Amino acid sequence: MPIYEFEGKCPSIDPTAWIAPSADIIGNVIIGAECYVGWQAVLRGDHGKIIIEKGAAIEEGVLVHTSPGFTSCIGPEATIGHGAMLHNATIDGFAVVGIRATVSNYARVGEWAIIGEMGLVAGNQQVPAESVAVGQPVKVIGPVTKKHKERWLIGKKRYQEYTRRNPMGLRILSSTILIERKE
Repeated sequence: MPIYEFEGKCPSIDPTAWIAPSADIIGNVIIGAECYVGWQAVLRGDHGKIIIEKGAAIEEGVLVHTSPGFTSCIGPEATIGHGAMLHNATIDGFAVVGIRATVSNYARVGEWAIIGEMGLVAGNQQVPAESVAVGQPVKVIGPVTKKHKERWLIGKKRYQEYTRRNPMGLRILSSTILIERKE
């Protein structure tokens, strides 16, 4: 996995986190315990700072960037869905940002809030804790229920389990090996 220092700013990664080999971690990025950072994710802390707190899942293709002087924070056990984009964003603990959603400049997603797939949390928008929000820009459509929390806790624990399984279970197969197996 490419991990880059930028102008003297180096990433700090807890040894229990798992970072996919194709993810890019750049500059002032802090990744906490049991965090999952998926394939082709980009955490670009070259200008500002990015903090990923304990147990958070940054799924495949996520892009996080921060402007000078700002800290983007992804709270404990937050889930950032495949292909989501965050810029100068704050995501509180246990929140869920859906697949290909965008959280823009200085927006905040409250604790246990759920942003629907392809939702747009516009600049400076605040999504209240424990609310479900969808659309472009997102609008709250209801509360997070006990069923939502139960379902998402299973997913959050699954990604934390991947941080332990992936280092042991993954191995690179060359095309030569795959060709030999077909014969």
